[in-house]
Amino acid sequence: MQSAVIVFPGSNCDRDMAVALETVSGKKPQMVWHGDSELPSGLDVIAIPGGFSYGDYLRSGAMASRSSIIKPVIEAAGRGVRILGVCNGFQILTETGLLPGALMRNSNIHFVCKDAELEVGNNATLFTSRYPKDAAISIPVAHHDGNYFADGGILDRLENENRVIFRYLSDMNGSARNIAGIINEAGNVLGMMPHPERAIDKKHGGTDGLALFESLLC
Repeated sequence: MQSAVIVFPGSNCDRDMAVALETVSGKKPQMVWHGDSELPSGLDVIAIPGGFSYGDYLRSGAMASRSSIIKPVIEAAGRGVRILGVCNGFQILTETGLLPGALMRNSNIHFVCKDAELEVGNNATLFTSRYPKDAAISIPVAHHDGNYFADGGILDRLENENRVIFRYLSDMNGSARNIAGIINEAGNVLGMMPHPERAIDKKHGGTDGLALFESLLC
């Protein structure tokens, strides 16, 4: 599996993401600068990491979604390349239209940084096949704008199409229906607020994120 990590000004989880991808695949991912206009050839996986791209100016992910590299990312998604957007990456994916909805300010207006208890809502995806059905896992979160919002019709469609991949087991940030992660209709684009790359080593406090990368890279 050939992978790449997109790096924006203000990304701060790009190295963590690269370590997670290399740990599972055995291959170093290519680090791609946001100002590039082309992606490396032969990619199977593209990761958009967490952080504060462009300092969250305007709103989280808005400016990053207009970066030069985004057009090739969208084209790659259309070809079936697997796209993983975590935290700020999820925000960017909604801003590009690759995923529906929006990530708003947390309902309590405070930054949330803690381990989140999640339910794996669908383990028959490219991202979750290594998790048991209905698995309960613990993955760290660290965000100020993780409150997932979409209108009722979109939420019902996500539910009916089994596209809610991760769900908080308790209210974390006000997200509609406790949604923590969703996939696109084709099933090759995942956006999630929790950070699986921070849960791949026992020294981190847990390894519940490891199965996501094993699913993604196998």
